[in-house]
Amino acid sequence: IDFNDRSEDDAVAFTLPYDRLLKQAKPERMKNNRKVYRDYWWQYAEKRPAMRQAISSLDEVIVIAQVSKTMMPCRVSSKQVLDAKLVVFASDSYAFLAILSSSMHQLWTVKNGTTMRTDPTYVPSAVFQTFPRPLETPELGAIGRTLDSERREVMLRRELGLTALYNLVNDPDLPSEPDADVARMRQVHAELDEAVMAAYDWEDVPLNHGFYEYRKQVRWTVCPE
Repeated sequence: IDFNDRSEDDAVAFTLPYDRLLKQAKPERMKNNRKVYRDYWWQYAEKRPAMRQAISSLDEVIVIAQVSKTMMPCRVSSKQVLDAKLVVFASDSYAFLAILSSSMHQLWTVKNGTTMRTDPTYVPSAVFQTFPRPLETPELGAIGRTLDSERREVMLRRELGLTALYNLVNDPDLPSEPDADVARMRQVHAELDEAVMAAYDWEDVPLNHGFYEYRKQVRWTVCPE
């Protein structure tokens, strides 16, 4: 229930959500040591106004889970409450999505981020702010759009979440021939990596996609060399 910065007089007009907060949230917030949390108990403790302002003009944004073995971004609606454990990028660019979905960015994340147990943790200051991004190109926009639309279709049709889908994509024991969806996702990611390398002017570097292990995780990615 998100009242954002509405006053209590405004919030109380919404009878059902207000009553639920009155019963479920207020008793806990009254125990909080921070006065502002107690005085504005019907509002989120952390409303993130800067983020809200940054994404206010966008219908969709790009997000990535802070802790995830896939480290794969996706586009989601901005007209919802975004979980605190998401890193939110104030962009809806398909080219930007392609860059963040590349093996280059993924490996950079694993190398420069931290870990939660064995899963990589996305640390914006150590990962995103240090990652040298190439200029966005029409080719990156095209492959980013392809990844988003085709992946979304597969996930909806097969009722798979992002992690479940990439468990299949990164499974070396699952050959491409019996599963056309997995084969296509692997192909799209190979084409996406080629497009990202071309944006860096490194298209002469052979990527030799396959299953490779890095820091105890096997992925469909570029060869170590």
